[in-house]
Amino acid sequence: MSNLTAMDGIIIIKLGGSLSRSDTLVNCLNAVEKNYQGRAVVIVPGGGAFADQVRLAQQQWQFDDTTAHHMALLAMQQMALMFKGLKPDFTIADTVAAIHDQLNRKKTVIWSPDIIELDNAGIEASWDITSDSLAAWLAKTLSATELILIKSAAINPNLSQQQLAEQNIIDKAFCDFASQVEFKIHIINAQTMSAVGLFRGSKLPTHAQR
Repeated sequence: MSNLTAMDGIIIIKLGGSLSRSDTLVNCLNAVEKNYQGRAVVIVPGGGAFADQVRLAQQQWQFDDTTAHHMALLAMQQMALMFKGLKPDFTIADTVAAIHDQLNRKKTVIWSPDIIELDNAGIEASWDITSDSLAAWLAKTLSATELILIKSAAINPNLSQQQLAEQNIIDKAFCDFASQVEFKIHIINAQTMSAVGLFRGSKLPTHAQR
């Protein structure tokens, strides 16, 4: 096969929702556009402030977790639209099939998760599962070669995934979603990405599940 995804492998880059509180988000998107051109890249947006509003609404109105889960997915969809507004040359895809189609067209893809597809995949409605775990699910489903989580929080490269989950840097379900996978997992701080050479092909810290 000669298509892009088969040649290079798929890279999933999850941009944490908190990055949107500063220019860091734009810097990350610019870096992807500049340095991953021609690569099979899928950007997973966090829910950011949109998801925060879902949490607040559920606390006030006490509606069920399934409703909150669907609303949080809509928050990711809103963030995907914002990413697209910032980077018009990128494309939005909602399903796994649509992602494959756009990657084969050599497009940088922003994932806008399809609620029905995730429901059919048996994704549990729980706040333990955020865009971190969904990014891992997508990486596994797409047979990606790398998953990069970019966070606003400081990251100790010596900590395991479990320790990062205990510190609420990644969600509680991530270790389960990322267990027994073949792709590499990198969890890094956005402010230090230049130092580790994230977008210059340098070796990234890999967080093992232990």
